[in-house]
Amino acid sequence: MALAPAPARPDRPLLADVLRSEWTKLRSVRSTYWTLLAAAAATIGLGAILCSVYASHYSHLSLQDRARFNAASFSLSGIMLAQLAIGVLGVLVMTSEYSTGMIRATFAATPQRRLVLGAKAAVFAGVTVVIGVASCFAAFFAGQAILSGHHLQTTIGAPGVLRAVVGGGLYLAVLGLLSLGLGTLIRHTAGAIAAVFGLILVLPGIVGALPSSWANAIGPYLPSTAGQAVFHVGFRFHELAPWPGFGVFCAYAAAALLGAALVLSRRDA
Repeated sequence: MALAPAPARPDRPLLADVLRSEWTKLRSVRSTYWTLLAAAAATIGLGAILCSVYASHYSHLSLQDRARFNAASFSLSGIMLAQLAIGVLGVLVMTSEYSTGMIRATFAATPQRRLVLGAKAAVFAGVTVVIGVASCFAAFFAGQAILSGHHLQTTIGAPGVLRAVVGGGLYLAVLGLLSLGLGTLIRHTAGAIAAVFGLILVLPGIVGALPSSWANAIGPYLPSTAGQAVFHVGFRFHELAPWPGFGVFCAYAAAALLGAALVLSRRDA
């Protein structure tokens, strides 16, 4: 009796299989948990500390300082520190495989390199959105609980507040994708981290040192400035509107990933 022929394996790996593989890689590395925990702790903890300090000194503040205070933005201040952890993790998602040589095994198992990059981006963005949005909600409610003792709190239904809280998590996710793209382009951990920190920390300072006419024209379109508009509440001079600014930030991340996809398919692992 002849045996039935074994079913032919598909020539191209299924996207679900590649996604599962990248999810296994991400969750099996201990540094992933520590970095995400650091980002969540920074988002919640720093916002709570700053709200507590402000509330304790409120009676000694000038009328001008009180007028500038925004309860929602204050409670989300920790995002500025959390972005450093997310940026590092986004770089490591790709560069860690280059540093260990595991990238060769990855591309041997899945020759479609752009598919690998897309799967990494999808998995990492999904994880970062969940952690980022959850942390921002926790930071907001913790901060408002602290401020409520002095009747300084706001509500999630106030104009722009829900957008800012959700936008904070989205900002961290897109920053992670930008970092992933730069990590793929540069391939070296230290160099890619330096590039990310240069974009989000150093470049705004350099532009700010330019003559005011130049700084006001260029500043709103910098990656970090444009992206951070989405979790700011209230009008700010020389800053893009929240969603247009976030769109500009997404364009930077898309450009980095597109460049990474082109380079990834043309050079050796």
